[in-house]
Amino acid sequence: MALFAALQTTFLLVLLPLGTYQRKVLSEPRPLTPESLEVSINSTCQCLHLQWSIHSLPHHQELQMIFQIQISRITTSSVVWVGNYSTTVKENQILQWSWESELPLECATHFVRIRSVMDDARFPKPRSWSKWSSWEEVDAQDSLGHNALFVFPKDKLVEEGSSVTFCYVSRSNLNNVSCYLDGEQIHGEQLTPNVSTFHLSHVRYKRTTGTNIYCEMKQGRKLAGTVLYVSKVLEEPKNFSCETQDLKTLKCTWDPGSDTALTIQPSSNYTLFESFSQKKKVCEDRNWCSWQVTQDSQEMYNFTLMTENYLRKRSVNLVFKLTHRVRPMTPLNFILENINSRNATVTWKVRPIGNSTFQCQVELHHDGQVIQQNNVFIKVNGKYLLSEMEPDTHYLARVRCAYGNHFWKWSEWIDQKFTTLEAAPSVAPDVWRNVRSLPGGYDVTLFWKPLSKSHANGEILFYNIAVESLDKSSKFNLSIPAPHNDTKLTLNKYSYQIHVTANNSMGTSPASVIVIPGEPGHKEIEEERVKGTENRFSLSWEPQSRDAIGYVVEWCDHPQDPLCGLQWQKLGPNTTSTVISSDAFEQGVRYNFRIYEISPGWIASLLEKKTGYSQELPPSDNPQVTTSSLTSHSFTLNWKDYSTESQPGFIRGYNVYLKSKMEQCTSGFERITPSDDSAGCRHKIDNPEQKTFHVENLEPASSYEFFVTAYTSAGDGPNGTFTKVTTPDEYTRMLTHIVVPVILCILLITVLFYFQIQWMKEKCYPDIPDPYKSSVLSLIKSKENTHLTIMNLKDCIPDAIEVVNKPEGSRTQPLGTGKPLTETELTKPATYLYLLPTQENPSGSGPCICFENFTYNQAASDLGSSGHVPVPPSTPPSQLGLLYSPENLLKALEKYYTNSLGEIPAGETHLNYVSQLASPMPGDKDSLPTDPPVQAQCSEYKMQMAVPLGPASSPPSEDTSLSSTAILDQGEHYC
Repeated sequence: MALFAALQTTFLLVLLPLGTYQRKVLSEPRPLTPESLEVSINSTCQCLHLQWSIHSLPHHQELQMIFQIQISRITTSSVVWVGNYSTTVKENQILQWSWESELPLECATHFVRIRSVMDDARFPKPRSWSKWSSWEEVDAQDSLGHNALFVFPKDKLVEEGSSVTFCYVSRSNLNNVSCYLDGEQIHGEQLTPNVSTFHLSHVRYKRTTGTNIYCEMKQGRKLAGTVLYVSKVLEEPKNFSCETQDLKTLKCTWDPGSDTALTIQPSSNYTLFESFSQKKKVCEDRNWCSWQVTQDSQEMYNFTLMTENYLRKRSVNLVFKLTHRVRPMTPLNFILENINSRNATVTWKVRPIGNSTFQCQVELHHDGQVIQQNNVFIKVNGKYLLSEMEPDTHYLARVRCAYGNHFWKWSEWIDQKFTTLEAAPSVAPDVWRNVRSLPGGYDVTLFWKPLSKSHANGEILFYNIAVESLDKSSKFNLSIPAPHNDTKLTLNKYSYQIHVTANNSMGTSPASVIVIPGEPGHKEIEEERVKGTENRFSLSWEPQSRDAIGYVVEWCDHPQDPLCGLQWQKLGPNTTSTVISSDAFEQGVRYNFRIYEISPGWIASLLEKKTGYSQELPPSDNPQVTTSSLTSHSFTLNWKDYSTESQPGFIRGYNVYLKSKMEQCTSGFERITPSDDSAGCRHKIDNPEQKTFHVENLEPASSYEFFVTAYTSAGDGPNGTFTKVTTPDEYTRMLTHIVVPVILCILLITVLFYFQIQWMKEKCYPDIPDPYKSSVLSLIKSKENTHLTIMNLKDCIPDAIEVVNKPEGSRTQPLGTGKPLTETELTKPATYLYLLPTQENPSGSGPCICFENFTYNQAASDLGSSGHVPVPPSTPPSQLGLLYSPENLLKALEKYYTNSLGEIPAGETHLNYVSQLASPMPGDKDSLPTDPPVQAQCSEYKMQMAVPLGPASSPPSEDTSLSSTAILDQGEHYC
């Protein structure tokens, strides 16, 4: 027993140092430096590929280790990346790791080193890093070749929104190189003496063929380039779903999103994987894939849809029970039967799935809206009655079905269009009338609104109008073809009842009745103003009779149009207000409303008149103002021709604006400051009927400017120009009151004095008569010559004129006597008409008539003379006398006339002219000459009347001799 205890103690003493040694080894592991580090370049992915190993692992165990990797660029001191890599390490195991560089590896030399640390839980902390491995250098430029210019990376593929760096390597001076991106020059940074880099951020997809990047060396025209391919981001499939129509085949669908296909990258592929059966299927389409259901009664399915391209992978999952994803096929044999004006029957069939029941939905559509929807349950055949439809209406009926055991989705619709049959119109036309009185009758224009489609029940062919006289037993009908909606009737002054019906191929509508009374009556109704709002008017009225059967509101949509656009609205007997709305209502247009009450006898009586604007506007123009009654302290403005009815609003009054240099406004005006900051005065007239205004309390000899504008509830009329008026000076006005009457008096006196002078001249100094205007010509009616006229000098051959030479201071010898005449006697204003006989003349001259007027002697020379016309020598002196009648004178003139005149000798002569108007003085007849003067040759001739003489009647005696005055006073004057 003692021996056993001694052996046990010895064994424990041996084991104790061994355990202590093991704990010491495990607690103090020796750092393990990575060995055999190798670095290579993969230009395709621009990656550095590292591999190394760990030798002399303690106790040949698997240890968890962390490796720290350090990467430098260009120089070992320029560290660009430091990172850790954790893995389980076995002795002499070759470890691998890759690092992707943002900068193309061909652009610079890279250096890599690595160290490690134990990360195993069996070793206590703290743990220390091993030593760094030596730097491994890798330089891709060693294999570039001898070209002068290179661009890296080659054919780079990145996702949209990424950043990418390019570089070019030049064997010469970098200043000679220019780089371009899609034709636009880009500028980079110099990395080394022969390398420059370009960094592009957030690149965008442009095209499937990529974007060109190239560099050009100016010397030698060297080119090098690459292509940047930007792919759209691969999206996760959306709306992933699977369903079956027959429990035999599943169809899975999804939304793939944007296509990522490029020239160097095909479209992303899709793979369907079912985890329960561990089956996989590569899908041929981008958005759907079929899956054959197995016959092993698998109910649950777990699908994973995977998609990937060169840059990314995506996946989605779906778990479902097969019988919960049944969507039946589209129904078959959909038929419409027994279609009439109100009903139709639909039938259809479905494909059976075992002994399952189907739920089907039947819908009826009209004008794109669902008007009926019903559900029915069927096995295979379905049937349903569509009712309560409108005649002559287009409908669409459709059916779809769902799996009855567990609803998943409806099948596709199957539909068919149809039209119900026509029926007779269901309501009477809405009729109104316009009555215009004529002598002995009326012009009645009937209007009716077309029936709505729901009331017409078919195409309206014509409207029938039946007119029946209530006073006489007479009727007549009119047929108005559709689509006309009015007609005009000329009726006598009797009462008429008019029926209007609409007709289609199936029948006639109920009649609309209107009564035209023989004596409609005319009562004056005052027009009431109403205010509209936007495109509506609110109207109300007081009923006139308790037994009214309705009311009619009448208006025109276009009151300025001759056709008016008559509208009306019929209302029930208990309605006393309504709102009239129309899209045709315009701002600034006055609308007139007439409200009629309909009696039980269908007679319409005017109840009220209303007028208003949907929205009032300011006046469209301003009054044309005139001034009157201008004084030194006032003047009056008038605008009576201004029309208020044609304005775009109710004229509420007028504003009279007045400007002057005065700071204070006159009484009745208020001070205002318009928008143009020009101070003025205003007087407001609230009465729109007042179109005159008297401006008072003005300053004399001052200038004022005025402007008158109308205003409505919307404001004043348009801005206009002010009119200037100047008040006169007070003293000037007083002077005017004095001067004007004086000037008028002077003018009146002048006019009176002028007429007095003219009267005196006519009485005392009459004008010399014009022989061309002598009245004797009207008595000369010669049968031998009907064209006698005044003789001109060229038409007259002088015969004889007696010229009496009168020495200065001598007396003139009167003609026909031996008695001399004194100068006083010569000046007597006497006129004589006498015949002068002459001696025997070889030329055979006949008798002449001599005209003498001592009042009007025209001096031809210093000698006085009395003209004469020779007479036949056979005429005795006793026959010399005056012609006692115009007839005898004419006869004498017609028989003899002067053929020629002699010349008047030089010297002072008087050629005497006998006036037609002057009368002989008393006693002149005693001085008539009796002896003919001595014939002398004429030297000058003053144009006189020369007419031939006819045979004279027997001369009167001396006692019965008449003066020329007695003859001429008979109403005719001769010369």
